[in-house]
Amino acid sequence: MSNQPSADPRATVETLFRIESPRVIAAVARVVRDVGIAEELAQDALVAALEQWPRDGVPDNPGAWLTATAKHRAVDLVRRRDNYARKLQEIGRDLSDVAAPPEPSAPDDIDDDLLRLVFTACHPVLSAEARIALTLRLLGGLTTAEIARAFLVPESTVAQRIVRAKRTLATKNVAFEVPYGPDREARLGSVLDVIYLIFNEGYAATAGDDWLRPSLCEDALRLARQLAGLMPKEPEVHGLASLLEFQASRMAARTGPDGEPVLLQDQSRGRWNRLLVARGITALDRANALSTGVPGPYALQAAIAACHAHALTYEDTDWRAIATLYGLLAARAPSPVVELNRAVAVSMADGPAPALEMVDSLAAEPALRDYHLLPSVRGDLLARLGRTAEAREEFVRAAGLARNERERKLLLARARECDS
Repeated sequence: MSNQPSADPRATVETLFRIESPRVIAAVARVVRDVGIAEELAQDALVAALEQWPRDGVPDNPGAWLTATAKHRAVDLVRRRDNYARKLQEIGRDLSDVAAPPEPSAPDDIDDDLLRLVFTACHPVLSAEARIALTLRLLGGLTTAEIARAFLVPESTVAQRIVRAKRTLATKNVAFEVPYGPDREARLGSVLDVIYLIFNEGYAATAGDDWLRPSLCEDALRLARQLAGLMPKEPEVHGLASLLEFQASRMAARTGPDGEPVLLQDQSRGRWNRLLVARGITALDRANALSTGVPGPYALQAAIAACHAHALTYEDTDWRAIATLYGLLAARAPSPVVELNRAVAVSMADGPAPALEMVDSLAAEPALRDYHLLPSVRGDLLARLGRTAEAREEFVRAAGLARNERERKLLLARARECDS
Protein backbone atom coordinates (compact mmCIF):
# COMPACT_ATOMS: atom_id res chain seq x y z
CA MET A 1 0.00 0.00 0.00
CA SER A 2 1.08 3.54 -0.72
CA ASN A 3 0.20 5.67 2.31
CA GLN A 4 1.26 9.02 0.93
CA PRO A 5 -1.47 11.59 1.57
CA SER A 6 -3.35 13.10 -1.34
CA ALA A 7 -4.77 16.60 -1.52
CA ASP A 8 -7.90 15.13 -3.07
CA PRO A 9 -8.17 11.37 -2.38
CA ARG A 10 -11.48 11.07 -4.19
CA ALA A 11 -10.03 12.59 -7.37
CA THR A 12 -7.09 10.18 -7.18
CA VAL A 13 -9.41 7.17 -6.87
CA GLU A 14 -11.64 8.33 -9.71
CA THR A 15 -8.66 8.98 -11.98
CA LEU A 16 -7.24 5.51 -11.32
CA PHE A 17 -10.65 3.96 -11.89
CA ARG A 18 -11.04 5.77 -15.19
CA ILE A 19 -7.75 4.26 -16.34
CA GLU A 20 -8.44 0.75 -15.08
CA SER A 21 -12.21 0.42 -15.58
CA PRO A 22 -12.12 -1.07 -19.11
CA ARG A 23 -10.00 -4.00 -17.93
CA VAL A 24 -12.13 -4.43 -14.83
CA ILE A 25 -15.37 -4.50 -16.84
CA ALA A 26 -13.91 -6.87 -19.43
CA ALA A 27 -12.62 -9.31 -16.80
CA VAL A 28 -15.93 -9.32 -14.92
CA ALA A 29 -18.02 -9.62 -18.09
CA ARG A 30 -16.34 -12.95 -18.81
CA VAL A 31 -17.66 -14.19 -15.45
CA VAL A 32 -21.21 -12.80 -15.52
CA ARG A 33 -21.62 -12.67 -19.34
CA ASP A 34 -23.57 -9.42 -19.17
CA VAL A 35 -21.80 -6.14 -19.91
CA GLY A 36 -24.41 -4.10 -18.08
CA ILE A 37 -24.01 -6.11 -14.88
CA ALA A 38 -20.23 -6.09 -15.33
CA GLU A 39 -20.24 -2.29 -15.44
CA GLU A 40 -22.40 -2.16 -12.30
CA LEU A 41 -20.00 -4.49 -10.46
CA ALA A 42 -17.07 -2.34 -11.56
CA GLN A 43 -18.89 0.67 -10.12
CA ASP A 44 -19.33 -1.29 -6.87
CA ALA A 45 -15.57 -1.78 -6.80
CA LEU A 46 -15.16 1.98 -7.28
CA VAL A 47 -17.42 2.64 -4.28
CA ALA A 48 -15.32 0.23 -2.20
CA ALA A 49 -12.15 2.00 -3.32
CA LEU A 50 -13.60 5.39 -2.40
CA GLU A 51 -14.31 4.04 1.07
CA GLN A 52 -11.01 2.24 1.68
CA TRP A 53 -8.21 3.91 -0.28
CA PRO A 54 -8.42 7.36 1.35
CA ARG A 55 -8.19 5.59 4.72
CA ASP A 56 -5.75 2.75 3.97
CA GLY A 57 -3.78 4.18 1.07
CA VAL A 58 -3.78 3.40 -2.66
CA PRO A 59 -2.74 -0.23 -3.40
CA ASP A 60 0.54 -0.82 -5.20
CA ASN A 61 -1.47 -2.32 -8.07
CA PRO A 62 -4.81 -0.47 -8.12
CA GLY A 63 -6.00 -2.21 -11.28
CA ALA A 64 -5.56 -5.66 -9.75
CA TRP A 65 -7.30 -4.50 -6.56
CA LEU A 66 -10.30 -3.17 -8.49
CA THR A 67 -10.49 -6.27 -10.68
CA ALA A 68 -10.27 -8.64 -7.71
CA THR A 69 -12.93 -6.72 -5.79
CA ALA A 70 -15.31 -6.67 -8.75
CA LYS A 71 -14.64 -10.34 -9.52
CA HIS A 72 -15.41 -11.34 -5.92
CA ARG A 73 -18.77 -9.65 -6.26
CA ALA A 74 -19.28 -11.33 -9.64
CA VAL A 75 -18.51 -14.76 -8.19
CA ASP A 76 -20.98 -14.13 -5.35
CA LEU A 77 -23.61 -13.17 -7.90
CA VAL A 78 -22.99 -16.29 -10.00
CA ARG A 79 -23.13 -18.47 -6.89
CA ARG A 80 -26.47 -16.98 -5.92
CA ARG A 81 -27.72 -17.68 -9.44
CA ASP A 82 -26.44 -21.27 -9.30
CA ASN A 83 -28.03 -21.88 -5.92
CA TYR A 84 -31.32 -20.57 -7.23
CA ALA A 85 -30.97 -22.73 -10.34
CA ARG A 86 -30.35 -25.86 -8.27
CA LYS A 87 -33.40 -25.15 -6.15
CA LEU A 88 -35.53 -24.79 -9.26
CA GLN A 89 -34.09 -28.01 -10.70
CA GLU A 90 -35.07 -29.80 -7.52
CA ILE A 91 -38.70 -28.94 -8.14
CA GLY A 92 -38.51 -30.02 -11.77
CA ARG A 93 -37.98 -26.74 -13.58
CA ASP A 94 -36.11 -26.93 -16.86
CA LEU A 95 -33.22 -24.48 -16.69
CA SER A 96 -31.49 -25.49 -19.90
CA ASP A 97 -32.17 -22.07 -21.41
CA VAL A 98 -30.18 -20.26 -18.73
CA ALA A 99 -27.14 -22.52 -18.65
CA ALA A 100 -23.89 -20.66 -19.20
CA PRO A 101 -22.46 -21.15 -22.72
CA PRO A 102 -19.17 -23.04 -22.91
CA GLU A 103 -15.92 -21.21 -23.47
CA PRO A 104 -14.84 -21.26 -27.15
CA SER A 105 -11.72 -23.30 -27.74
CA ALA A 106 -10.94 -22.83 -31.42
CA PRO A 107 -7.27 -22.75 -32.46
CA ASP A 108 -7.37 -19.04 -33.28
CA ASP A 109 -9.09 -18.05 -30.04
CA ILE A 110 -7.72 -14.88 -28.45
CA ASP A 111 -7.36 -14.98 -24.70
CA ASP A 112 -7.95 -11.29 -24.31
CA ASP A 113 -10.93 -10.04 -22.33
CA LEU A 114 -10.70 -6.54 -23.80
CA LEU A 115 -10.94 -7.90 -27.33
CA ARG A 116 -13.89 -10.11 -26.34
CA LEU A 117 -15.55 -7.00 -24.95
CA VAL A 118 -15.11 -5.13 -28.24
CA PHE A 119 -16.62 -7.93 -30.34
CA THR A 120 -19.47 -8.42 -27.90
CA ALA A 121 -20.35 -4.73 -27.92
CA CYS A 122 -20.19 -4.81 -31.73
CA HIS A 123 -22.81 -7.54 -32.08
CA PRO A 124 -25.12 -7.07 -35.10
CA VAL A 125 -28.22 -6.98 -32.87
CA LEU A 126 -27.12 -3.39 -32.14
CA SER A 127 -27.11 -0.48 -34.55
CA ALA A 128 -23.72 0.67 -35.81
CA GLU A 129 -23.95 3.84 -33.71
CA ALA A 130 -24.87 1.89 -30.57
CA ARG A 131 -22.01 -0.58 -31.06
CA ILE A 132 -19.42 2.16 -31.22
CA ALA A 133 -20.89 4.21 -28.37
CA LEU A 134 -21.14 1.21 -26.04
CA THR A 135 -17.61 0.03 -26.69
CA LEU A 136 -16.17 3.50 -26.25
CA ARG A 137 -17.98 3.65 -22.93
CA LEU A 138 -16.91 0.20 -21.72
CA LEU A 139 -13.49 -0.23 -23.31
CA GLY A 140 -12.36 3.37 -23.63
CA GLY A 141 -13.71 4.47 -20.26
CA LEU A 142 -15.09 7.61 -21.92
CA THR A 143 -17.90 9.66 -20.47
CA THR A 144 -21.14 10.11 -22.35
CA ALA A 145 -20.15 13.71 -23.08
CA GLU A 146 -16.81 12.67 -24.60
CA ILE A 147 -18.49 10.09 -26.81
CA ALA A 148 -21.04 12.65 -27.94
CA ARG A 149 -18.18 14.95 -28.89
CA ALA A 150 -16.52 12.20 -30.89
CA PHE A 151 -19.78 11.48 -32.72
CA LEU A 152 -20.75 15.15 -33.11
CA VAL A 153 -24.22 14.34 -31.74
CA PRO A 154 -26.16 15.47 -28.62
CA GLU A 155 -25.14 13.93 -25.31
CA SER A 156 -28.69 12.70 -24.65
CA THR A 157 -28.60 10.71 -27.89
CA VAL A 158 -25.46 8.87 -26.83
CA ALA A 159 -26.88 8.17 -23.36
CA GLN A 160 -29.98 6.58 -24.87
CA ARG A 161 -27.88 4.49 -27.26
CA ILE A 162 -25.78 3.10 -24.42
CA VAL A 163 -28.73 2.22 -22.19
CA ARG A 164 -30.62 0.55 -25.02
CA ALA A 165 -27.52 -1.30 -26.22
CA LYS A 166 -26.85 -2.87 -22.82
CA ARG A 167 -30.51 -3.82 -22.48
CA THR A 168 -30.52 -5.40 -25.95
CA LEU A 169 -27.37 -7.45 -25.31
CA ALA A 170 -28.92 -8.75 -22.09
CA THR A 171 -32.34 -9.61 -23.52
CA LYS A 172 -30.81 -11.27 -26.59
CA ASN A 173 -28.41 -13.34 -24.42
CA VAL A 174 -25.42 -12.28 -26.54
CA ALA A 175 -22.40 -14.44 -25.67
CA PHE A 176 -19.26 -12.77 -24.37
CA GLU A 177 -16.81 -14.11 -26.93
CA VAL A 178 -14.71 -13.42 -29.99
CA PRO A 179 -16.86 -14.72 -32.88
CA TYR A 180 -15.67 -17.02 -35.65
CA GLY A 181 -16.29 -17.34 -39.37
CA PRO A 182 -18.82 -15.09 -41.15
CA ASP A 183 -20.06 -13.56 -37.90
CA ARG A 184 -16.57 -12.21 -37.21
CA GLU A 185 -16.34 -10.67 -40.67
CA ALA A 186 -19.75 -9.01 -40.24
CA ARG A 187 -18.65 -7.24 -37.06
CA LEU A 188 -15.21 -6.20 -38.28
CA GLY A 189 -16.17 -2.78 -39.66
CA SER A 190 -17.65 -1.66 -36.36
CA VAL A 191 -14.70 -3.05 -34.43
CA LEU A 192 -12.27 -1.04 -36.57
CA ASP A 193 -14.35 2.12 -36.11
CA VAL A 194 -14.38 1.61 -32.36
CA ILE A 195 -10.61 1.15 -32.14
CA TYR A 196 -10.04 4.22 -34.31
CA LEU A 197 -12.29 6.42 -32.18
CA ILE A 198 -10.64 5.21 -28.99
CA PHE A 199 -7.23 6.09 -30.42
CA ASN A 200 -8.48 9.50 -31.50
CA GLU A 201 -9.74 10.29 -28.02
CA GLY A 202 -6.29 9.51 -26.67
CA TYR A 203 -4.53 11.37 -29.48
CA ALA A 204 -6.49 14.62 -29.05
CA ALA A 205 -8.68 14.51 -25.94
CA THR A 206 -12.06 16.17 -26.43
CA ALA A 207 -12.23 17.50 -22.89
CA GLY A 208 -10.24 17.95 -19.71
CA ASP A 209 -6.88 19.49 -18.91
CA ASP A 210 -4.65 17.08 -20.87
CA TRP A 211 -4.12 17.23 -24.62
CA LEU A 212 -3.10 13.57 -24.79
CA ARG A 213 -4.39 10.41 -23.06
CA PRO A 214 -1.62 7.95 -23.95
CA SER A 215 -3.26 4.94 -22.26
CA LEU A 216 -6.17 5.08 -24.73
CA CYS A 217 -3.74 5.23 -27.66
CA GLU A 218 -1.82 2.26 -26.26
CA ASP A 219 -5.00 0.19 -25.86
CA ALA A 220 -6.18 1.03 -29.37
CA LEU A 221 -2.79 0.30 -30.93
CA ARG A 222 -2.51 -2.99 -29.08
CA LEU A 223 -5.98 -4.06 -30.26
CA ALA A 224 -5.22 -3.03 -33.83
CA ARG A 225 -2.04 -5.13 -33.81
CA GLN A 226 -3.92 -8.10 -32.40
CA LEU A 227 -6.59 -7.81 -35.06
CA ALA A 228 -3.90 -7.71 -37.73
CA GLY A 229 -2.57 -11.00 -36.38
CA LEU A 230 -6.06 -12.46 -36.14
CA MET A 231 -7.14 -11.43 -39.65
CA PRO A 232 -3.96 -11.38 -41.76
CA LYS A 233 -5.88 -11.33 -45.06
CA GLU A 234 -8.09 -8.31 -44.26
CA PRO A 235 -6.59 -5.20 -45.93
CA GLU A 236 -8.51 -2.70 -43.78
CA VAL A 237 -7.24 -4.30 -40.58
CA HIS A 238 -3.69 -3.63 -41.77
CA GLY A 239 -4.79 -0.19 -42.98
CA LEU A 240 -6.01 0.73 -39.50
CA ALA A 241 -2.91 -0.74 -37.86
CA SER A 242 -0.74 1.29 -40.24
CA LEU A 243 -2.64 4.51 -39.55
CA LEU A 244 -2.34 4.09 -35.78
CA GLU A 245 1.37 3.24 -36.01
CA PHE A 246 2.00 6.43 -37.98
CA GLN A 247 -0.09 8.55 -35.65
CA ALA A 248 1.46 7.05 -32.52
CA SER A 249 4.93 7.77 -33.90
CA ARG A 250 4.28 11.50 -33.41
CA MET A 251 3.03 11.31 -29.81
CA ALA A 252 6.25 12.47 -28.14
CA ALA A 253 6.42 15.55 -30.38
CA ARG A 254 2.76 16.58 -29.97
CA THR A 255 3.22 18.30 -26.60
CA GLY A 256 5.74 20.73 -25.16
CA PRO A 257 7.50 20.68 -21.78
CA ASP A 258 4.37 21.83 -19.92
CA GLY A 259 1.95 19.59 -21.83
CA GLU A 260 0.87 22.30 -24.26
CA PRO A 261 -0.11 21.20 -27.79
CA VAL A 262 2.54 21.46 -30.51
CA LEU A 263 1.09 21.79 -34.01
CA LEU A 264 2.35 19.61 -36.86
CA GLN A 265 4.32 22.42 -38.51
CA ASP A 266 6.14 23.14 -35.26
CA GLN A 267 6.97 19.58 -34.26
CA SER A 268 10.55 18.35 -34.04
CA ARG A 269 10.56 15.42 -36.44
CA GLY A 270 13.64 14.10 -34.71
CA ARG A 271 11.29 13.17 -31.86
CA TRP A 272 9.07 11.06 -34.13
CA ASN A 273 9.45 7.37 -33.33
CA ARG A 274 11.11 5.89 -36.41
CA LEU A 275 10.40 2.31 -35.29
CA LEU A 276 6.67 3.03 -35.30
CA VAL A 277 7.02 4.76 -38.68
CA ALA A 278 8.69 1.62 -40.06
CA ARG A 279 5.88 -0.53 -38.62
CA GLY A 280 3.36 1.79 -40.26
CA ILE A 281 5.06 1.45 -43.65
CA THR A 282 5.11 -2.35 -43.36
CA ALA A 283 1.43 -2.52 -42.42
CA LEU A 284 0.48 -0.15 -45.25
CA ASP A 285 2.40 -2.30 -47.75
CA ARG A 286 0.42 -5.31 -46.54
CA ALA A 287 -2.88 -3.45 -46.87
CA ASN A 288 -2.06 -2.33 -50.41
CA ALA A 289 -0.93 -5.81 -51.42
CA LEU A 290 -4.24 -7.27 -50.24
CA SER A 291 -6.49 -4.53 -51.67
CA THR A 292 -8.41 -4.91 -54.91
CA GLY A 293 -9.45 -1.65 -56.52
CA VAL A 294 -9.58 1.56 -54.49
CA PRO A 295 -8.13 1.07 -51.00
CA GLY A 296 -10.45 1.26 -48.01
CA PRO A 297 -10.88 4.37 -45.82
CA TYR A 298 -8.29 3.33 -43.24
CA ALA A 299 -5.70 2.43 -45.85
CA LEU A 300 -6.27 5.81 -47.51
CA GLN A 301 -5.84 7.64 -44.20
CA ALA A 302 -2.69 5.60 -43.58
CA ALA A 303 -1.39 6.68 -46.99
CA ILE A 304 -1.98 10.31 -45.98
CA ALA A 305 -0.10 9.73 -42.73
CA ALA A 306 2.70 8.10 -44.72
CA CYS A 307 3.08 11.30 -46.76
CA HIS A 308 3.78 13.20 -43.55
CA ALA A 309 6.13 10.48 -42.28
CA HIS A 310 8.22 10.52 -45.48
CA ALA A 311 8.68 14.31 -45.41
CA LEU A 312 11.94 15.27 -43.71
CA THR A 313 10.53 18.73 -42.91
CA TYR A 314 7.07 20.28 -42.88
CA GLU A 315 7.97 22.24 -46.02
CA ASP A 316 8.86 19.00 -47.84
CA THR A 317 5.33 17.60 -47.39
CA ASP A 318 3.66 16.53 -50.65
CA TRP A 319 0.43 18.41 -50.04
CA ARG A 320 -0.85 17.82 -53.57
CA ALA A 321 -0.67 14.06 -53.05
CA ILE A 322 -2.41 14.47 -49.70
CA ALA A 323 -5.19 16.54 -51.28
CA THR A 324 -5.64 13.84 -53.93
CA LEU A 325 -5.83 11.13 -51.28
CA TYR A 326 -8.42 13.13 -49.35
CA GLY A 327 -10.43 13.37 -52.56
CA LEU A 328 -10.39 9.58 -52.85
CA LEU A 329 -11.31 9.30 -49.17
CA ALA A 330 -14.22 11.71 -49.60
CA ALA A 331 -15.54 9.55 -52.45
CA ARG A 332 -15.01 6.31 -50.49
CA ALA A 333 -16.35 7.53 -47.13
CA PRO A 334 -18.16 10.89 -47.52
CA SER A 335 -17.98 13.08 -44.42
CA PRO A 336 -17.94 16.83 -43.71
CA VAL A 337 -14.89 16.29 -41.48
CA VAL A 338 -13.05 14.65 -44.38
CA GLU A 339 -13.98 17.61 -46.58
CA LEU A 340 -12.64 19.98 -43.94
CA ASN A 341 -9.35 18.10 -43.86
CA ARG A 342 -9.24 18.13 -47.65
CA ALA A 343 -9.64 21.90 -47.58
CA VAL A 344 -6.59 22.17 -45.33
CA ALA A 345 -4.54 20.11 -47.79
CA VAL A 346 -5.81 22.19 -50.72
CA SER A 347 -4.81 25.35 -48.88
CA MET A 348 -1.24 24.07 -48.62
CA ALA A 349 -1.13 22.89 -52.23
CA ASP A 350 -3.01 25.73 -53.98
CA GLY A 351 -3.24 28.54 -51.44
CA PRO A 352 -5.80 29.67 -48.85
CA ALA A 353 -8.31 31.32 -51.22
CA PRO A 354 -9.76 28.18 -52.89
CA ALA A 355 -9.64 26.38 -49.55
CA LEU A 356 -11.68 29.15 -47.89
CA GLU A 357 -14.42 28.63 -50.48
CA MET A 358 -14.48 24.94 -49.61
CA VAL A 359 -14.68 25.68 -45.88
CA ASP A 360 -17.44 28.25 -46.36
CA SER A 361 -19.46 25.65 -48.25
CA LEU A 362 -19.36 23.45 -45.12
CA ALA A 363 -20.72 26.17 -42.80
CA ALA A 364 -24.29 24.89 -43.09
CA GLU A 365 -23.41 21.28 -42.28
CA PRO A 366 -25.41 20.32 -39.13
CA ALA A 367 -22.65 17.96 -37.95
CA LEU A 368 -20.13 20.81 -37.93
CA ARG A 369 -22.31 23.41 -36.23
CA ASP A 370 -20.53 23.01 -32.87
CA TYR A 371 -17.29 21.55 -34.23
CA HIS A 372 -14.51 23.84 -33.04
CA LEU A 373 -12.11 22.88 -35.83
CA LEU A 374 -14.34 24.48 -38.47
CA PRO A 375 -13.84 28.07 -37.20
CA SER A 376 -10.25 27.16 -36.30
CA VAL A 377 -9.45 26.19 -39.90
CA ARG A 378 -11.36 29.18 -41.21
CA GLY A 379 -9.42 31.48 -38.87
CA ASP A 380 -6.12 30.08 -40.14
CA LEU A 381 -7.12 30.64 -43.76
CA LEU A 382 -8.31 34.18 -43.07
CA ALA A 383 -5.06 34.97 -41.25
CA ARG A 384 -3.03 33.73 -44.20
CA LEU A 385 -5.11 35.99 -46.46
CA GLY A 386 -4.32 38.99 -44.25
CA ARG A 387 -7.90 39.30 -42.96
CA THR A 388 -6.72 39.32 -39.36
CA ALA A 389 -9.77 40.93 -37.72
CA GLU A 390 -12.03 38.21 -39.14
CA ALA A 391 -9.47 35.56 -38.27
CA ARG A 392 -9.41 36.71 -34.66
CA GLU A 393 -13.20 36.34 -34.42
CA GLU A 394 -12.98 32.81 -35.77
CA PHE A 395 -10.26 31.78 -33.31
CA VAL A 396 -12.26 33.20 -30.40
CA ARG A 397 -15.35 31.33 -31.59
CA ALA A 398 -13.34 28.13 -31.92
CA ALA A 399 -11.97 28.59 -28.38
CA GLY A 400 -15.52 28.97 -27.10
CA LEU A 401 -16.50 25.65 -28.68
CA ALA A 402 -13.37 23.73 -27.61
CA ARG A 403 -13.76 21.67 -24.43
CA ASN A 404 -10.14 20.72 -23.99
CA GLU A 405 -8.41 23.33 -21.85
CA ARG A 406 -5.05 23.00 -23.65
CA GLU A 407 -6.69 23.43 -27.02
CA ARG A 408 -8.72 26.40 -25.81
CA LYS A 409 -5.57 28.18 -24.65
CA LEU A 410 -3.88 27.50 -27.99
CA LEU A 411 -6.81 29.00 -29.92
CA LEU A 412 -6.94 32.07 -27.69
CA ALA A 413 -3.19 32.54 -28.22
CA ARG A 414 -3.77 32.47 -31.97
CA ALA A 415 -6.48 35.09 -31.55
CA ARG A 416 -4.01 37.31 -29.68
CA GLU A 417 -1.49 36.86 -32.48
CA CYS A 418 -4.03 38.39 -34.85
CA ASP A 419 -4.17 41.51 -32.64
CA SER A 420 -0.42 41.95 -32.89
